[in-house]
Amino acid sequence: MMNKLLSFFAISVVIVSCRSKHEHKPQMGSVDNIIPQPQLVEVFPDQIGFYSDGTLVVSGSDFMSNSWDLAKDWFENAGLHIYQSDSDKSQLLFTLSDEIKGDETYSLKVAEDQIQISASTPKGLYRGWTTLRLMIPVTAESGGCSNGFYLPVVSIDDFPDFEHRGLLLDCCRHFMEPDFVKKMIDNLSIHKMNVLHWHLTEDQGWRVEIDSYPRLTEVGAWRTETDGSTYGGFYSKETIKEIIEYAVARHVEIIPEIEVPGHSQAALASYPWLGCTGEEMLVANKWGVFKDIYCPGNDSTLRFLESVFDEVCELFPSTKIHIGGDEAPKVRWASCDKCQKRIKDEGLADENELQTWVIEHVGEYLAYKGKTIIGWDEILEGGLPEGAAVQSWRGMDGAIEGVHLGTDVIASPTSHCYLDYPLSNTDLEEIYSFNPIPEEASHGPGRVIGGECNMWSERAPQHLVESKVFPRAIGLAEVLWSGTDITLAEGAYDRFIKRLDVHVNRLGIIGVDYGLESVPVSMSLTLDEGDDILYANITPAGSYIKGTAKFVTIDGVESESKSFNLPIEITETGEVVATINYRGRVLERTENFPVSYHAGLYKEISLGYEPSQYYTGGGNYALVDGKIGSMDFRDGVWQGKQGEDLRVVIDLSEIIEIDNFSMNFYLYQDAWIFAPRSLKFMVSDNGEEYSKVSVVENEEVFEKDERQTIINFNSGSLKGVSGRYVKVVVENAGPCPYWHAAATEPTWLFVDEIVVNAAD
Repeated sequence: MMNKLLSFFAISVVIVSCRSKHEHKPQMGSVDNIIPQPQLVEVFPDQIGFYSDGTLVVSGSDFMSNSWDLAKDWFENAGLHIYQSDSDKSQLLFTLSDEIKGDETYSLKVAEDQIQISASTPKGLYRGWTTLRLMIPVTAESGGCSNGFYLPVVSIDDFPDFEHRGLLLDCCRHFMEPDFVKKMIDNLSIHKMNVLHWHLTEDQGWRVEIDSYPRLTEVGAWRTETDGSTYGGFYSKETIKEIIEYAVARHVEIIPEIEVPGHSQAALASYPWLGCTGEEMLVANKWGVFKDIYCPGNDSTLRFLESVFDEVCELFPSTKIHIGGDEAPKVRWASCDKCQKRIKDEGLADENELQTWVIEHVGEYLAYKGKTIIGWDEILEGGLPEGAAVQSWRGMDGAIEGVHLGTDVIASPTSHCYLDYPLSNTDLEEIYSFNPIPEEASHGPGRVIGGECNMWSERAPQHLVESKVFPRAIGLAEVLWSGTDITLAEGAYDRFIKRLDVHVNRLGIIGVDYGLESVPVSMSLTLDEGDDILYANITPAGSYIKGTAKFVTIDGVESESKSFNLPIEITETGEVVATINYRGRVLERTENFPVSYHAGLYKEISLGYEPSQYYTGGGNYALVDGKIGSMDFRDGVWQGKQGEDLRVVIDLSEIIEIDNFSMNFYLYQDAWIFAPRSLKFMVSDNGEEYSKVSVVENEEVFEKDERQTIINFNSGSLKGVSGRYVKVVVENAGPCPYWHAAATEPTWLFVDEIVVNAAD
């Protein structure tokens, strides 16, 4: 009993002492604020922590090189008074140590009287300072440290699991202002990401100034939109140098991407002789893959590329240049005399090997300048170009092959790393579960050096980019820095989300327009078979999501709004509309769920095909589940199949009189998604003998259509038609037509609910 009283008395003395010394009670920082999670953290809760009264004496700041000014500005904006000293007894001490291995490795020790950050390089010191910034209370971001702050006694030894931790920023489809690019660099740096993969040339715009070919920016940087307006922009050399200097101070490497040989229509619009036909063309004003690409059979094209890379190498200090290499149709090469001569003269087997040849030519040229190349995984199709690293995006097969071939690999598969994809396709939890080194890539002469999250901007102008990138990119930042031993451990994601709950407050204060970590609400449908009533239920993703939902018919009739988790009756075709309150903020955008109540709901269905594993629509019952696909074909509701006709049979369980049938199809020709050639509806009483009741022909199946839209095929009103079984036959359009960039390739069908409306 006496020992417990003495312990209590000792603790009381410490508390009274601290209160008398620090009467304003500044906020306590925490290691729980740190993202990415450090490798090794030891907290000493029984020891008196570090206290600043609003001043901070700093030594060794010169070791941070050009990054100290950033740190000093941040401290001062946090409300602290900074004094620089030569004493090793200062409150904040930066030290360089040869004993620490790794240029980003650092040690951060917080004691009662000093914070010490040690590393072997200025880069390592900067990473350590970033961790200190995140440990200090969030209010510091808005000047809240004028009364000082506390930190617990802690020992952190930290280093990155992967050396390449990046974000691809596509500034071609939509131009990003220089200040916005700088802001993205800031946000990468805060999260210990070290690469900005800057996508600068495309079909829709050439964004980098090249003195020797001025028409690349005079012509290629601008496109005429379908409404007649002009859109574009480019980065002058002076602007690029300024952005690079900004990134260097934040220890972010900028790797430019100059596309070869595909995605080059903006260059061909500027200088038509770069292509196989020499025909004049416009800078592309729609998205997709185009068959007019650089002509490698033309020596002048090679000289052009060499001149461009001369100037790119002078601008960018990075030892790596990304040359693209993806989505390059070989249609023009196959009919180009100069390309065919090149294939023959160089002893190449085909057009795939010609692509490897031109990439190797560029790679060899850049090697003389001390640069190595990176290419998307299509560069493997004609054999790995010598010295090239591979960025694997079409799944992880390219990564596995690259490792086995002995090269460096960057992992950024669409399944986990594409931030242009909606949350319904790739949410934060999916990204956090990413394993950059699957078992098949864990052995071989090559290695996975890291990964990237990719922000393609076809449907993301600048004002939408941040909300798509954050917080999802933060999940990948932790995967690549902390490593899968931490991120794939049991309960790791839940612990990450708890830290993120604090971190988003910081993002909000520093002006990051962050989005959601997942689809905020989901909808489930339940059919009450007894009363034959369909109910929708809206479920929030977490306790931080509040709101209401209602059903709106296609005629605009609205039901009463109800709080989430309460059933909403669905009486016909329409949509459930949910209004979201996210962390106390009502979102302008509602979540809409198209639905349909009809006679075929949840009936037995047989498919005469296997849906694509990537577009199942939710499974075999996707066409009778009451959920209607949205304008996003990746929403998880659409069912996709490439190159085949579709046959479906629905058992309605009893013979009923049918008023009409309808079915939706997605149209997006740039993505090889075409409407069907024809659609046949048939009925049967016994499931064996069918009579054809409606045929919808599509005579304009291969008419050019630049829309991304939904087309409804409807049988029209049927009289006297009844049956128990419904058979639907959907005829695929056939191969992409001659005018299409992917001519001869099989087209896709994307299908939706088969709506069977019973007669009244």
